[in-house]
Amino acid sequence: MSGSRALVVDSNPTSRSILVSQLRDFGVADVTQCSRLADARRQLEIRTFDVVLCEHHFAGEALSGPDLLDDLRRNQLLPFSTVFVMVTGEATYATVSEAAESALDGYLLKPHKASQLKDRLRQARIRKISLQNIFTAIEAEDFEGAAKLCLHRFETKGLFWLYAARVGAELMLRVGKYDQAQRLYEAVIEAKTMPWAKLGVARSLLDSGQAVTAVSTLENLIREDPSYTDAYDVLGRAHFETGKFDKALETYKMAADITPASISRLQNLGMMTYYSGDRKEAEKVLDRTTRIGLDSKMFDAQTLVLLALARLESGDKKGLQRCRDDFVRLTEKTPDNKRLRRLSDVVDALFFIQQSQFAQALDAVRALIKTVKAPDFDFEAAANLMALMAQLSNKAIQLDEVEGVVDTIGMRYCTSKSMTELLAGAASVHEPYAERIRSSLSQVLRLSEHAMSLSMGGDPRAAVQSLLDSGQATLNGKLIETAYLVLNRYAAKIPDAQQLSSVIQELRVRFATNSNKPALGEQKRQAGGLTLRTGSSPTKAPA
Repeated sequence: MSGSRALVVDSNPTSRSILVSQLRDFGVADVTQCSRLADARRQLEIRTFDVVLCEHHFAGEALSGPDLLDDLRRNQLLPFSTVFVMVTGEATYATVSEAAESALDGYLLKPHKASQLKDRLRQARIRKISLQNIFTAIEAEDFEGAAKLCLHRFETKGLFWLYAARVGAELMLRVGKYDQAQRLYEAVIEAKTMPWAKLGVARSLLDSGQAVTAVSTLENLIREDPSYTDAYDVLGRAHFETGKFDKALETYKMAADITPASISRLQNLGMMTYYSGDRKEAEKVLDRTTRIGLDSKMFDAQTLVLLALARLESGDKKGLQRCRDDFVRLTEKTPDNKRLRRLSDVVDALFFIQQSQFAQALDAVRALIKTVKAPDFDFEAAANLMALMAQLSNKAIQLDEVEGVVDTIGMRYCTSKSMTELLAGAASVHEPYAERIRSSLSQVLRLSEHAMSLSMGGDPRAAVQSLLDSGQATLNGKLIETAYLVLNRYAAKIPDAQQLSSVIQELRVRFATNSNKPALGEQKRQAGGLTLRTGSSPTKAPA
């Protein structure tokens, strides 16, 4: 332990001093102390620790030790090598089971002896060393190889086979092997029923398109354990992806009520509230999220964009200026982050609208319009541009080309009801734009149905060509992916299948059409899964 770095988080100075002293007796020279969870969060965001000892309960703070761990895990801020031990005076079944569910490395009850702490740390280090080959493969981003190692450990019932199974199933979800992940989770349940394994089955079902079955599994899991917040996260995502925004909002609210200091869950709630149309309530939640999390790596800057939009609509001039000032701070920290600069430009345009500087606002919107067919113009950019154009039209300021741009965005991103309603929600202050977006989905469905009729009529090549032509013209992910599926199914009957496949694959890769799912803000680690932190920084926004 002599070369280790440790962090002790405890609001009680006596208890903190005892833990520090014990660590130093074990040979740990580099020990950092924090009395508040907010300070600990900042330390964990900027430094890597070998050992973290964290108190469970913090008087006067909304956040608890498990809440901190949960947020760190959700946002991939804890490497596998870090040993996280929860220290507490509470010995109730609820706290102990919660600790086990959090996949802690150890759980220490006060008062404790130095030998007990040393034993917990030793056992945790043994597990880390035992699974080192798996973690090394993950760090190298060899997810297939790591998954095979996990599966072998599980099948042979080697040391820490249950933990290896959890990591392996998470890896299989990451590489798209949903059926294998589901089978592994079910094997864990059969061997030893664990809530995280049941949640894993639900995640596998959801990712493979079986949303109805996933929802049923999640609702049963929540009935068994109403405090299992990860289950609410996944249930909210299931409702969200299937376009049931009212149910998603209700579920996200329950998750936020259980963990009121969770930045990620507050962001989900605030964004969902905004897109559902309750701008007044959304402004409150988004403002609270910003005040709690602005300086955290867990904070998603899209929260600030929606807060700025809500403040423009409510006439809060000072509040909108604060959003702009906050973006200045964020961009100064990471000046090379393209996504952050793009979001900042949106807030600048909103500020110009609020100040009635319409010429500058129009210039900003025109600059965004030029990028609508670029590969890196993603759904988030489309929703923000729709909101900007709607705000301008609401002020009776309209660009000549704007309706064509609305149609271009609609034809590209209306791949499902949920995606369509998100775009329509972004444009809701100007209803004609929202209606044009909804009509785009109808057009996309007609194009898809026409191609399917060709396929069913015995001409799969014509079906693929029709979908490919429409996909190239609109960049619509649903049409491109449908072309890919039809071609794969009927490749033997299509003479130039290889040539068509090359064109379709280029479109799929260039415009990432195989990941066309609605999402609130920037994608983070899926709720309920272990952190699969790799050698590259997981918190870096895509450039």
